[in-house]
Amino acid sequence: MVALVLILCSLFVDNWPQWRGPRGQGVSDEKNLPLEWSPTKNIKWKTAIPGRGHSSPIVWGNRLFLTTAIEGDVIPGATATKHIINNQVVKLPDTVGADRGHTLKLICIDTETGKVLWDRTVHEGRMYDDRQTSNTYASSTPATDGRYVYAFFGSEGLHCYDFDGNSVWRASLGGIAKMGYGEGTSPVIFENLLIVQVDKEMGQGSYIAAVDKTTGKHVWKTPRKNRASWSTPVLVKGTKRTELIASGAESVVSYDPATGKELWQTEGLISHAIPTPLTGDDMVFVYAGSHDKRGYAVSLGSNKILWRHDKGIGYISSGVLYGGSVYLTTDSGTMTALDALTGELKYEGGRLPAPSTFFASPVAFDGKILITSQDGDTYIITAGPRHEVAAKNSLGEPVYASPAISGGRIFIRGDRHLFCIGK
Repeated sequence: MVALVLILCSLFVDNWPQWRGPRGQGVSDEKNLPLEWSPTKNIKWKTAIPGRGHSSPIVWGNRLFLTTAIEGDVIPGATATKHIINNQVVKLPDTVGADRGHTLKLICIDTETGKVLWDRTVHEGRMYDDRQTSNTYASSTPATDGRYVYAFFGSEGLHCYDFDGNSVWRASLGGIAKMGYGEGTSPVIFENLLIVQVDKEMGQGSYIAAVDKTTGKHVWKTPRKNRASWSTPVLVKGTKRTELIASGAESVVSYDPATGKELWQTEGLISHAIPTPLTGDDMVFVYAGSHDKRGYAVSLGSNKILWRHDKGIGYISSGVLYGGSVYLTTDSGTMTALDALTGELKYEGGRLPAPSTFFASPVAFDGKILITSQDGDTYIITAGPRHEVAAKNSLGEPVYASPAISGGRIFIRGDRHLFCIGK
């Protein structure tokens, strides 16, 4: 009966089933969404979420899922796995957490009421590695196919639950060391497969892999030569075939998602690969900005570079390709707009009314782009050739996670609460 209800709900609701929505691009086809909100206006409900997490909410029908990590007490003798760079054991600054126990949870919430329907502890105890102080142990966004929900916690494994909260399977991918910075890449679903990009440390032992989504059994695993990354791969349906594009510092690679076979590769981004690639019009735009700002468009189906743009790229936030334009944001929210086909600059240096820092990635709908700051302020930008700030809405709570859009509502995860914004 539950399955039937969820299927019926999905017929009437635009689901947001994974990181960055239905196509993994941060774009919604919905219209007439609320454009104004505050702590006292257009907040249908808010629900307290324990612990910390930068993962985004995902939605299917009337179910919303998200993950969180609750920090526990110090565990005597517990330390992070060793990190070896240039044949030396190192501990990078601002990395913490492995000396404490943690409880990792998957939570299910009713989208109509905000009521927690169930929460499940998927791991409790020691952590394999540290995390950066600005990161969390629940920064990978879950994915769902409408029957099961899949949560990835790096070294603490892949976990599958049904919509009633029953554990279906758990799969270990082994220890995944990322210099003590923590996780960030999210799983993607292709047909009967769940795919995860696993780039480690300085590149030794990196791979991309797929498991059977109904059993958790490994289906294919393809080695990679890329050092640690936090980017989520994207599936792109071209005119000839579907490709899986994985970003990286050493190379950008296209794979056959059914087999893991490499189709083509091109030059890497040098910087840490964190933003998600953008796709459209038989092209892919890949970009990174941790220390070297680099971005370029490559023709789908080949490694031909069509155009380049190496400015206005942020460290963490992904951009959005919408209405024929690529919109990029810096860590301070400054925006650049480029023609997606040619790379022609439409504008750059588009500023917001107040300075802030941005971790969340923008989402687009109905001719508008939403970008939410760490301060919890969401700016509504009019999509087009000129930078125009149409509105500013505040939640009064820090925000690090990217929004989700479903059923005429916007879901924003704050530092302490999940907010449902609707008319």
